Amino acid sequence: MQRPSFFSRRKALAHILRAWPAGLALPLLFPPSAYAGRQVEEPLIDSVRSALSSAIHQSAPPVPTFAQDSVRQQYARWLDSMAERLRRRKADALEHKEFLPTVWYESKRAGLDVALVLGLIQVESNFRKFAISSAGARGYMQVMPFWTRLIGDGDAGTLFHMQTNLRFGCVILRHYLDTENGDLFLALGRYNGSRGQRPYPDAVLAARRAWEL
Repeated sequence: MQRPSFFSRRKALAHILRAWPAGLALPLLFPPSAYAGRQVEEPLIDSVRSALSSAIHQSAPPVPTFAQDSVRQQYARWLDSMAERLRRRKADALEHKEFLPTVWYESKRAGLDVALVLGLIQVESNFRKFAISSAGARGYMQVMPFWTRLIGDGDAGTLFHMQTNLRFGCVILRHYLDTENGDLFLALGRYNGSRGQRPYPDAVLAARRAWEL
């Protein structure tokens, strides 16, 4: 189906505004803006490419296992708390049950702070699974399609699959952290394609606080 043009959308919006009763507050017509991911494609040496490709393709189900009951209970408390916070942003309860354990699993797998990853997702896509940026970045973690060519199977459409998107995003962020010798500020800048500039890292770090226990 052909999408309506910019001018037809603007005409429709103008009609809504003219018809809206005077004195009545307008609803939020458009979703809040989020930073658009724009990782920069850079040459990768063969060893790095191989390591990243291996990290992407290692298959393991996102089912956490715990050696101690106390750790299992801690995870359960985290899950309940995050589900309540996420419910304010996403109404789909079934998606919560799949999304949060997957975020937890992929973050831990990549050696990342889960609250940081949730903050990044909030800033990048505002938790929209099918978000596409003006630069072409896709999904929750706004992964650029060139990554599927560099370390994946070349199918950019898979970036709309929840676990695939989260795995790519976490592996890429881990790669940038390693590249920047653990400097989170610079790594976040790389992730967004704005290395050395404050707005994006500051936004992610501020969002992370909302997801900490």
